Amino acid sequence: MQNILSVLWPSFLVAGIAEGIFFTLIDPRELYLLGEPVHFSSLATYSIGFFCFWAICAASSMATCYLLRTAKEPDDADRKT
Repeated sequence: MQNILSVLWPSFLVAGIAEGIFFTLIDPRELYLLGEPVHFSSLATYSIGFFCFWAICAASSMATCYLLRTAKEPDDADRKT
């Protein structure tokens, strides 16, 4: 449980900052997806954007946890039998 929280909490904070910066620079009514304008309300666009940023940040944090865990495991060649 601690590993899950250590991934989700920092990614939540970074997603909030990323969303704030992104939507400060870009108006949600002017977004285009695959060449077509997005016809969602501003609140829906903010919500979808936040969850997308959160998913990207969580994936980054999970990759970091995975790489740290595998770096701590000794190689089979280094083990003495």
